[in-house]
Amino acid sequence: MAIGRDILAREFVELVEKYHPRASQVLDFCYVKVIDCYINRLGKNLSYLGVYYPDGLRNAVQKHEPAFQEIAENMGLVQVVFINATRLVRDPKSRIKQDNPGFWLELYWIATHH
Repeated sequence: MAIGRDILAREFVELVEKYHPRASQVLDFCYVKVIDCYINRLGKNLSYLGVYYPDGLRNAVQKHEPAFQEIAENMGLVQVVFINATRLVRDPKSRIKQDNPGFWLELYWIATHH
């Protein structure tokens, strides 16, 4: 039985809290999501971690990138990807609001409440 993406994301946050408490403080202002990707030429699903951060936290998030990457790799995730939530929410061509309103609200909250 596969572990759910939400459970995997929570487990990642808990491990960061346990092993890298300073990096954990940055995640308090971010949205963490496990993202699945199917690679046709390899014929397999790969999972990576998306850390959606507000505009002003880019440097703080990048400072802790090695810690995030270490934990993600130990969990079997391919990579950690950092995504600016503020830009994504303000992008007029983004379809997130129409396609996944709940996720859009999470991103909006992250983008506006740091």
